[in-house]
Amino acid sequence: FLSVTEDLVRRRAEHNNCEIFSLEEISLHQQEIEKLEHLDKWCRDLKILYLQNNLIPKIENVSKLKKLEYLNVALNNIERIENLEGCEELKKLDLTANFIGELSSIESLKCNIHLKELFLMGNPCTEFEGYRQFVVATLQQLKYLDSKEIERSERIKALQDYPEVQWKIREQEEAYLLKRAREKEEAQRRMQEKKDEKQKQMESKLGCDSPDSPQEKPNQAEADGEQERCRTVENDDDEDRKFWEEPTPYTPESRLETHRYIEEKRRAKGNERESKKREKTVWTLVTAEGKVLNVNVPKLHFSLKDDEENNQIILDLAVYRHLDTSLLDVDVQPTYIRVLVKGKPFQLVLPEEVKPDSSSAKRSQTTGHLVVTMPKAKEIILAKQKVSASIKHSDCNTQQKSTRSGQVEKLEVDPSKYSFPDVTKIIQEKERTGQGPIKLQPQKVTEVKKSSDDFENNEDV
Repeated sequence: FLSVTEDLVRRRAEHNNCEIFSLEEISLHQQEIEKLEHLDKWCRDLKILYLQNNLIPKIENVSKLKKLEYLNVALNNIERIENLEGCEELKKLDLTANFIGELSSIESLKCNIHLKELFLMGNPCTEFEGYRQFVVATLQQLKYLDSKEIERSERIKALQDYPEVQWKIREQEEAYLLKRAREKEEAQRRMQEKKDEKQKQMESKLGCDSPDSPQEKPNQAEADGEQERCRTVENDDDEDRKFWEEPTPYTPESRLETHRYIEEKRRAKGNERESKKREKTVWTLVTAEGKVLNVNVPKLHFSLKDDEENNQIILDLAVYRHLDTSLLDVDVQPTYIRVLVKGKPFQLVLPEEVKPDSSSAKRSQTTGHLVVTMPKAKEIILAKQKVSASIKHSDCNTQQKSTRSGQVEKLEVDPSKYSFPDVTKIIQEKERTGQGPIKLQPQKVTEVKKSSDDFENNEDV
């Protein structure tokens, strides 16, 4: 059975920063709780407690909630009123649509002197003759019963007729309790029958599953499996129809049985879903020959842009705006990109080789699109070569700058140890003479040396 857990209470105490010791109000409705416990230890300061639409069969473990003013346990499986004597401040009690047939159990509420409102609509006891007179006469502190105000004259009349009404109520109560005993026996018998029937079905299924011929063909096995699945679906539909169309009395047992049945179906569907998840479809992303394929299983719109100015390729993938980024897995390879969107692959072969290590992936805050920027491997290498070549060609400029700063910047080799002709001087000589620079260079240099004894050839100038 499901009971009140600390995790559940903390989750429902968000308005109190998930602190439960100082909690004054909590709503635990529609949580399929089957046992009421722990709240009297964890939440001593509770004033308002909502527990409607659960499967609670008994009021218990609330007597220590001294500050409790409003308790709502409507739409549960409660059959008698009890264990509320300790709730000294209780002002409002809602027991709508339960199974209270033991009306005399309301006498336990005499101790709750502050109780002003009581709701018992939808309980079997409200069908008893003299029900309202009995409650009004028994609980004299009440101001409202089932949303209707109790007039002073009504109370006086109820007190006058109390002995007779009390006797009538006792008689009807006893008859109801006998009926409930029969209903419990019937419910137990039906449960046992269903258990035996299920056991027989399991045994027959196991008998059918045992192979008659060990050398069964695989195709035949698959076909049989498909037929078995179809039969299972049909059987489930028949079982559903039979369950919901079968007339049953409205009792705590039938309500619990319905809940169990729905829960079992839900669990079976969950297991089926899990098994389907485990048996994931194997998508062919790379052929046996090693060819990478273009795949778009999530069926997303995309655009691939060749950004030549920045030497990069940009992929814009129209991922769902509200999809959590943790459900995306991006894998950039030199020749292709793969994105897993909730486990479904999107794969695209790139027009040029890229550098995976320098790639980046971002999500747009407005559209939610995934933008992957992938620098081209080839273009980056060419760009570096161009830069280095320009450095070599601007040798003269570099030397002039270094002279100004007073420091000589050496490139690859010390300029004084060059074993090949100086390119800048060759160009200058060509401009002066207009003839082949390599032939004239040695002659020109010797002529300058002969013409001027004071001339000093400084390589750095």
